Amino acid sequence: MTNSKVHLITGGQRSGKSEYAEKLTLRLSKTPCYLATSKSWDDEFQKRIETHQSRRSSNWITIEEEIYISKIKPSSNVILLDCITLWLTNIMDTNNYDPDKSLQFALEEWDRFTKLEATILVVSNEIGMGLIPMEKGSRNFVDLQGKMNQYIAKNAEEVSFMVSGISLKIK
Repeated sequence: MTNSKVHLITGGQRSGKSEYAEKLTLRLSKTPCYLATSKSWDDEFQKRIETHQSRRSSNWITIEEEIYISKIKPSSNVILLDCITLWLTNIMDTNNYDPDKSLQFALEEWDRFTKLEATILVVSNEIGMGLIPMEKGSRNFVDLQGKMNQYIAKNAEEVSFMVSGISLKIK
């Protein structure tokens, strides 16, 4: 079972999730760990990464891990994981877009990760609140994301939902 205290921060794209999570994290530690899960897919995505990096001072200890989050050795007991959606994208890519295999891996890896004695703030996206995608692979990813968010939220001590830069306490 989990040894960590987890706070899930979820919401739509550009809802203010990461900025909110960063502020909360800095209230808990002067030298927190930032666990970045994103790959740099292209030039536009690299700019997104650089925007996130530019907001963080040298106080942050950055660890980049695209898939095996349980293998990190943080020097801080306060960790911000940003984000579950990109982590799941990497897992799906590695598993040849097999949603069942990807979900099983993600659940097991998350359980290993949360055995850390730490406070973990985790950013994720709510991507299933709009139209059902026409393409099967997209539907599979939306389903995977929703199942993973439910799993994390069920076991989290706190859950916040971001709307237009405003946080709503869910749990």
